[in-house]
Amino acid sequence: MIESLILQQGSGWRAQAEVFDEIFFVFLALGTLVGTIVVAYTLWNVYKYRDDGDEPKEGFDAPEVGELPTGQGGPKAKKLFLSFGLSAIVVISLVVYAYGILLYVEEGPDSDGDNIEITVEGYQYGWDYEYPNGHTETGEMIVPADTRIDIAVTSRDVWHNFGSSELRIKTDAIPGDTNTNWFSVSSEEVQAQGGEATYRVECFELCGPGHSAMKGQITVIPQDEWEAWYEDTGSDDSPSGNESASGNTSASIGGSTAGGVPA
Repeated sequence: MIESLILQQGSGWRAQAEVFDEIFFVFLALGTLVGTIVVAYTLWNVYKYRDDGDEPKEGFDAPEVGELPTGQGGPKAKKLFLSFGLSAIVVISLVVYAYGILLYVEEGPDSDGDNIEITVEGYQYGWDYEYPNGHTETGEMIVPADTRIDIAVTSRDVWHNFGSSELRIKTDAIPGDTNTNWFSVSSEEVQAQGGEATYRVECFELCGPGHSAMKGQITVIPQDEWEAWYEDTGSDDSPSGNESASGNTSASIGGSTAGGVPA
């Protein structure tokens, strides 16, 4: 468990999906263990103190409905307070563990200058993605693996909610407001999906009659392939071609990098 709290070692970031899956597994495993112990102990006491028709042993302190231990050191009081103590340890440990790991989800890994910020704008009924160099994609966000992707989410008309269940991200898209979130996908996951990982994007806020069709896609490709794709995007958005796109990039990021990759 101590190792799981070290969520960032150098550039070895953990994706939100991995973090939430770990939290689910820890709570499921511990809940199953505690539940099994409690049920087993209850059934054992049911069998041990069953009414077999014989007279109770002399001095037997039979439990009564609604009775609480008096705290005078009897065996029932010791068992109750032992149960309270163990329960407190389990609950406090889970709170500390979950709080520490959720802080990472909330704030994300420390930025090392290579993260990419993409503006996500929802509309009835689709998504636009604007990259640091001004290039815009509709319906599909293309990003590199092993990179923190920061998203700034807003809307041009009504309330939407940008989310991907597979990546465990959800962010409100509100007109006139911007909400931020982040995600990352490892190169191992990209290779496991055949060199290109895809994740479905949906709107999780009822936004009109076309809400159910408001879908998109996040495509994750290897870093070198993404850099080659990104270098050619500026020419599509400017009548002056690459020269104008390069000027736009220089104004945005100081002429050296575009979104954390060489321009």
